[in-house]
Amino acid sequence: MTKRLGIYFVAIAVFVGSLAGSTSVFAAEPVKNVIVLMMDGTSSTHTTLARWYKGAPLALDEMVTGGVRTYCADSIITDSAPAATAFATGHKSNTKFIGVLPAKTTIPGLEKIERELQFKPVATVLEGAKLVGKSTGLIATSNIQHASPAAFSAHWPSRSDYKEIAEQQVYENINVVLSAGSPYLLPKELGGKREDGENLVVVLKNKGYAYVEDRDALMNVKSGKVWGMFGTEDMAYEMDRRVLTPQQPSLAEMTQKAIDLLSQNQKGFFLFVEGSKVDWASHANDPIGVISDVLAFDEAVQAALKYAKKDGHTLVLAFSDHGNGGMSIDSKATDKNYDALPLETVIGPLKRAQLTGEGLGKLLSGDRALDTIRDFMTRYYGIENLTEEEVSLIQKAKDGDIISVVGPMMSKRAAIGWTTSGHTGEDLFMYAYGPNRPVGMIENTDIARITAKGLGFDLDKVNEKLFVDASKAFGEIGAKISIDQSDPQNLVLIAEKGQMKAEMPFSKNILKIGERTYELNGITVFTPKNGKVYIPQQAIHLFQEASK
Repeated sequence: MTKRLGIYFVAIAVFVGSLAGSTSVFAAEPVKNVIVLMMDGTSSTHTTLARWYKGAPLALDEMVTGGVRTYCADSIITDSAPAATAFATGHKSNTKFIGVLPAKTTIPGLEKIERELQFKPVATVLEGAKLVGKSTGLIATSNIQHASPAAFSAHWPSRSDYKEIAEQQVYENINVVLSAGSPYLLPKELGGKREDGENLVVVLKNKGYAYVEDRDALMNVKSGKVWGMFGTEDMAYEMDRRVLTPQQPSLAEMTQKAIDLLSQNQKGFFLFVEGSKVDWASHANDPIGVISDVLAFDEAVQAALKYAKKDGHTLVLAFSDHGNGGMSIDSKATDKNYDALPLETVIGPLKRAQLTGEGLGKLLSGDRALDTIRDFMTRYYGIENLTEEEVSLIQKAKDGDIISVVGPMMSKRAAIGWTTSGHTGEDLFMYAYGPNRPVGMIENTDIARITAKGLGFDLDKVNEKLFVDASKAFGEIGAKISIDQSDPQNLVLIAEKGQMKAEMPFSKNILKIGERTYELNGITVFTPKNGKVYIPQQAIHLFQEASK
C-alpha cells in the first residue's frame, strides 16, 4: 500500500510539474497582448455534451490549466455582473453591480467593505490597457450593454440601465466594439430608447468610427476604429444564424476581425470576447442552444489560439463566469440504467435538430396551427412524437418563450437533466495559453490581476489615476463643486475657483474650461447610491494648469 501511494504521489508530481514546465516554456517571453474569452453560464457538462456532439476534441481541451472559483461578495452563486466585475477589476462585488465596489461583503474570508468605499467605481483592465497605449476591443453575442461586456467598460450599480451603460461605453473610446444593442445608442425620435436626446451613433461617427450593421460591411473594414451593431437586443444563436440571419457575422469571425484590427497597434492590445447565449439557453433548459453556442465559442477560441501560437507574445485566457441550469448527462429516467446509456441515446435526438428553440420561435412567429407546430417541430427541432400536452404548451407560449417550452421537451428525449433554470455555484475549468499562463485553482478576481500584469500595469495605480473623489480633490486646491441639474437627463459636474469654471458632463470623458474642450483619459462617474462624483486625476491637473 505504501509503495502504491508513493507511485501515486510521484505521478501527481509529474503531472503538476508538466503543467508548470509548460508554463515555463513561455516564461521568458514578454506578454504584449491579452485575449480574454468568456462563456456565460457554462459548466463542464456543457462542454462535455458539446464535445460528444462534435465528435472531436475542442480547442479548449489543449488549454486546460486548472480551475476558477466563482462566488461573489455576498453569495456563493454569482450573478453575471459581479462575476464580470471580478474578472475586469480584481474586486468581488454584489448582484447587479458593474465596475463598482460592493455595498456589502458577507462571504467568509472577504474583508468588510469600508463605508466610504461602497459603490466606488474601480478601474478595469480595459481602461488600464488604454492608459499604457494599447488598443482595446469588446465583443459579445448579447447586446454590448449586457452585464459581462458592461463590467469591462462601464461603472454603475445597476446592470439593467442599458442607456447609462451605452453612454459610458461610447466615451471610453474602445477601438473595436462588435455586438448588438443599437436602440440604446439612439434617441426615441429615431426609433431608439434614449430619453436624453443624445444620438450616440452620431457621436461615434464624429469620433472616427466606422459604424457597421452587417457581416459584409465589417469584413470590408481594414483598419481604424469600428463599432458594429448586428442586432437590436442580441445576436442569433450560431445554429440559427446560419439559417435565419447569415448577414450577421459569427463569433469566430468577429474575434478574427478584432484581432486583425487591434494587432496593427505595435504596442499591443486587449480583447474581451463573450459567448453570451450559452447562459440564455441554460436558463431555458435548451440543450440545442447550449451546444450551438459552446461550439461557436470554441471556434472563437481557436481563432485566438491560432494567433497566439503564431505571435508568441499573446496570453489567451478562457473560462466561464458561473454554471447555469445544473445540467447533467442523465436524468431521473436513467436512474436504473445510467451505466448502460448508449451515446446514441443522448446525441441522436440532438443531432436531428436544425434550429435552437429560439430559432424555432422566430419561424413560428405567432402561427399556432396544429399542422404547423407538428411540421416545424419535426423539421427544425427533430421531435416527431409530440404529445397533446406538449402541443398545448407550444400553442399557449409567446414566440420569445418557445425556447423555454421546447428545451425541456428535447432534454427529456435526450436524457439530459436540469436541476434549475437559474445559476449554479460550482468551481469551473480555467483554460489558458501563452506567456506566464496561470496554473491551478484561482479566484475569479485573479484573472484581472493576471491580465493587468501581462499588459504591464498595476490596477491599483490605474484606480488612483482614473477615479478620484471630485469633492475632495477639488477641495484640496481651493475649488468648489456643484451639480448642474438644469437638464435632468444630462447632469454636469461644475468646479469653480475664482473666475475659473470647469464643466464635466457625467458619463463622458469631456472637460470644458472656458472655450476650450479637453478629452480626458477616463470618464466622469456619478454614483447615485451615495451622491459622489469621481473624475480622472488628469482633470485636476488640467484645471490647475488653466488657473495659472
